[in-house]
Amino acid sequence: MELAGKVAVITGGSGGIGRAMAEAFLAAGARGIMLADIDADLVESTAAELGCDGMACDVTDEPQIQSLVAAAEGKFGQIDLFCSNAGKGQQGTLTDILDEEWQEQWDVHVMAHVYAARAVLPGMIERGEGYLLNTASAAGLLAAMSAGAYSVTKAACVKLAEFLAITHGDDGIRVSVLCPQGVNTAMGPKSLGDGQTDGILEPEELAAVVVDSIREERFHVLPHPEVEEYVRRKGNDIDRWLNGMRRLRRISSETKVTEDTED
Repeated sequence: MELAGKVAVITGGSGGIGRAMAEAFLAAGARGIMLADIDADLVESTAAELGCDGMACDVTDEPQIQSLVAAAEGKFGQIDLFCSNAGKGQQGTLTDILDEEWQEQWDVHVMAHVYAARAVLPGMIERGEGYLLNTASAAGLLAAMSAGAYSVTKAACVKLAEFLAITHGDDGIRVSVLCPQGVNTAMGPKSLGDGQTDGILEPEELAAVVVDSIREERFHVLPHPEVEEYVRRKGNDIDRWLNGMRRLRRISSETKVTEDTED
């Protein structure tokens, strides 16, 4: 899909990946952008700065998603691309994460995408075309060893995108899932950490990959191209991959102990 002349809605749009995508879409000729974010003042100021529209929206509240879609359709007539991009980091392993934190991760990384699809698909299906871009993470394809709930819910996000692509592809709906490693955002890592990223990208670099991927209608949007090979290795021999991940976890733990001791 070419973005020229298209209308896009972007949740989590006030900064980081969301803002960068908005800028890239506008540069590609999009005729309308609706930004959404939970912080009303921030989304309004960001929209004013970029010269697009914006409104407050809590993506974990389905009526608010419905209102967002209605507002965008009322303003522009239709939505060509819905970028369900809002997310929230969460560190911790199984015993470290409270039930309410698991639920919050599920609501943001899975149900928000469900609500978006429910709201926007009827209009897209009626026209026989539309595009959904869900932001997941390389952790959803692989794993983030120090972020259990984040990894699990991002994996569910990937599976939901697969399901949507299968069940609505014949309706003219295209689906992509964005799976970056480290990105230089407020939520992203500031260093290479425990070996779970192949570099920290700037949001603008990621947005350029998104534009190219939408143009080519690629399902996996991989700003870190190495991820494709890791996924292939995982699929070829899951036991070997699990052994490798356990080894990486041990090395990471030993390195952290050494650093703590030196401090």
